[in-house]
Amino acid sequence: MAVVALTNFIEVTNAAGGLEFRFQNSKPGEVITHNGEDFPYLSFIYQGAAKNRTGDNLESNLVLSSNAISTGYAVEAVRNRWNVKVDSCSMHPETFVVAKTLTTEYWIAASLSYDVETVEILLSSSIDAVGVSAPTRVLTVELVGALPVVGSVQNR
Repeated sequence: MAVVALTNFIEVTNAAGGLEFRFQNSKPGEVITHNGEDFPYLSFIYQGAAKNRTGDNLESNLVLSSNAISTGYAVEAVRNRWNVKVDSCSMHPETFVVAKTLTTEYWIAASLSYDVETVEILLSSSIDAVGVSAPTRVLTVELVGALPVVGSVQNR
């Protein structure tokens, strides 16, 4: 039977793009280098993307143990709507060097819940269909070339 080693790397940035922290969940007490950056260990579970109940948004979760440090990070991340980038990677089982990045996902820390054992951070896609918070962009001739002058565009 083959051993498949998987690691999640999280990189959290504030709204201005400044780095808040980086973590990996695979080698306790060690630092793993990924894309030229160091990721220290943090015990967390990343639950990948899933559509929410109403089907209008993608969600994911980070589950951490409930303690003063992780709860503090979670509260600050949600309060400030920090951005979370998650790389899910396959690793060489012997060396724990990244073999291949399987997925890269971008999220916003949207809400949290907690109990005596865990803190769960709900991650939401950055474009929320309910809140219609799509980034604004205006199409100009400089960006896309010639634009139609009428509203009825037909494909012939």
